[in-house]
Amino acid sequence: MNEVELLKIKENALKNHIPIIMDDTLEVISEILKKKKPKKILEIGAAVGYSAMCFSEYLEEGGKIDTIEREEERIAEAKENFVKVGVQDKIHLYEGDAVEILPILDDKYDVVFIDAAKGKYPFFLEQALRMLNDKGVIIADNVLYKGYVMSDYNKHKQRTAVRNLREYIARVNEDANLKTEILEVGDGLAVSYKL
Repeated sequence: MNEVELLKIKENALKNHIPIIMDDTLEVISEILKKKKPKKILEIGAAVGYSAMCFSEYLEEGGKIDTIEREEERIAEAKENFVKVGVQDKIHLYEGDAVEILPILDDKYDVVFIDAAKGKYPFFLEQALRMLNDKGVIIADNVLYKGYVMSDYNKHKQRTAVRNLREYIARVNEDANLKTEILEVGDGLAVSYKL
């Protein structure tokens, strides 16, 4: 993996305010992936492909990442980035809206990483659970959403996102088949292990 290119991609994303995974969040996820050595990872929300490229380092030999992105500009950039970093053989990019793509996927994954439209998290969870291997892990980023989720925030603009993130947290905590930790790193990380 070309670390120099990866760093350039990260710096460029930060400079252009493209949302990428925060360093402390990445550290926590890297630890999980190191232990897990996943064969297949599903990522919902690729942006410029930064997190997928970081995760690809922890795949089992011959492992793959499937990632989904709907914004055309980001898709083009992600594909270029995969080649620059030299991981194009490990990462497959589905182009389009995750809401349409997920129901037609029929694969099994060891890890599902959710980092896309906050208002769609409950739907992403349903799909993730359907495709998760036994002992798999679902990791959802930004679940505390600037602190709004745990406060009595109710402004109109973000109301749907906040309500659906609350619903996501409630579901993963109440599901008897999951053991969930909500970590206060980055913008909140929910890690749910399938029992």
